[in-house]
Amino acid sequence: MFLLVLRSTVSNLKNRRIYCLRVKESNLLPFMTFAKRFVSLIAGLLFIHAFGQPTYGNELNSSKVATDSLNSVQSLVNFATKHLHIPYRSGGSSKKGFDCSGFVRYCFNKLDIALPHSSAAQAKHGETVELDNAKPGDLIFFKGESTKSKHIGHVGIITEVAPGYVKFIHSAFKGGIRYDLLHASYYQKRFVAIKRLF
Repeated sequence: MFLLVLRSTVSNLKNRRIYCLRVKESNLLPFMTFAKRFVSLIAGLLFIHAFGQPTYGNELNSSKVATDSLNSVQSLVNFATKHLHIPYRSGGSSKKGFDCSGFVRYCFNKLDIALPHSSAAQAKHGETVELDNAKPGDLIFFKGESTKSKHIGHVGIITEVAPGYVKFIHSAFKGGIRYDLLHASYYQKRFVAIKRLF
């Protein structure tokens, strides 16, 4: 009789233990579901961050680049304009006097863009741009004295553009740092190319 009671008691204890374990496991189910969803969400966010950005992020980046470029152009043109009327000086590259390529080199150095001290050598830098697509900040190249020459001998910085109108600043043999227009006969006959450096 005593053994039967003992067995019955042990059996009841085992059943209660199993029941308690089942109850505890069922209480954990909502938490486990939440944890799985949370881990999946974090993994998805990490994947997006590592391998791709939303479109609006790229648009903001390209907008920032465009703004920076515009600011650089304005800064370049403003800086060049401050040197109006400084005299021409052959081989010059300071405020005591500039030749054409020395002036361009001096201005672009302000933007940390290094250029050689030669208009022909400067023409080898940058991207060639069609006249219709010219913008302020572009370099404009000309032949030297002779219109028959095939060699570049002069350079300036474009400051203003409108349909059929291109204004540039340069160091001219006569007049030093000054503005001129591409449609003036002298420069129109000697025009060679436009280059963009930024």
